[in-house]
Amino acid sequence: MCTDAADSLSECREMVRDFARTEIAPHVREWDEKAHFPRDTVRRMGELGLLGILIPEAYGGAGLTYAHYVAVLEELGAVEGGLALTVAAHNSLCTSHVHTYGSEEVRRAWVPRLASGEILGAWGLTEAEAGSDAGGTKTTAARSDKGWVLNGSKNFITHASVGGVVVAMARTKPGTDHHGISAFLVPLDTPGVSVGKHEDKVGMRISDTASLVFEDCRVGPEALLGAEGEGFIQAMEILDGGRISIAALAVGIARGALDAAAAYAKERRQFGKPIAAFQGLRFMLADMAVDVAAARLLTERSAADKDAGRKTTLISSQAKLFASEAAVRVAEKAVQVLGGYGYCKDYPVEKFWRDAKLCTIGEGTSEIQRLVIAREVLGG
Repeated sequence: MCTDAADSLSECREMVRDFARTEIAPHVREWDEKAHFPRDTVRRMGELGLLGILIPEAYGGAGLTYAHYVAVLEELGAVEGGLALTVAAHNSLCTSHVHTYGSEEVRRAWVPRLASGEILGAWGLTEAEAGSDAGGTKTTAARSDKGWVLNGSKNFITHASVGGVVVAMARTKPGTDHHGISAFLVPLDTPGVSVGKHEDKVGMRISDTASLVFEDCRVGPEALLGAEGEGFIQAMEILDGGRISIAALAVGIARGALDAAAAYAKERRQFGKPIAAFQGLRFMLADMAVDVAAARLLTERSAADKDAGRKTTLISSQAKLFASEAAVRVAEKAVQVLGGYGYCKDYPVEKFWRDAKLCTIGEGTSEIQRLVIAREVLGG
């Protein structure tokens, strides 16, 4: 189990690799075709400590590091990107937000349940008119005599229909100022919360994605996380860690695609020899291997900075940008290596190709990452 801070990184990685190969890999195609969310497998990941990796043991977590975390996500992503996304969204978005900004009472009530996997967490920032422009948030939270009343909706929410609680950003002051946005912890069984449209996605199909609707949803004063008006700032800080998650997921997808392409190239014969013998194909595999290695190094550097308590805005955006685009490049080349078979579902590379694309979109598009990086480089 990844539940002891003294466990070596290699032991944790090997445990997750074995788990992914034995308990996930045999079901990947069926789950993907049916867009099936494998609840039993997710519960098993909770038992292994994967749903509370970053949370201190005092709150029921594994108390491990970001170095462990990115290794876990890579191993899962190399087999099933959707489950890696489940671990990423649950850990670095919802659970991290509650643990970082919740009161001690809220932490004690919710973090152990999240860390154990008893419930899954969702995180709600995106709306129909507030994607890259989070300042366009229109969901509102109005004060009441017993707390707050939320109205509005959130789009593309991971775990919207399978989770137990959501951290939702809502406007507590009118206008479009970022400082008018606050963060709220809302149990998903609260009256006034409903699940909207389920998204039928191209990739990451086993990851639950749907919209959430708030209609006169009443929560107590303790639901406010941190100070009123600090939700946007909190979200940006949480996304620094979230982008490391997506980078690690992308590294896993890219590595899985490379491994599949290399194995096929050694077996497939044309013109009397394995296609791996042809220089043109070798060059493709070499480029793929460089992309994987460079993406992993950037991701591991961002994890090391996070563990050291350094600001990671620049490095996490760099890692997320490079790793996500590298995953798309590598997966596409893997399809090309397999030729016609690469376009068929009998082989895994077409799924890596479909899954990879989301990494360039979720938790800040590639274009947003370039804006963040340029701002950091230019000093504002």
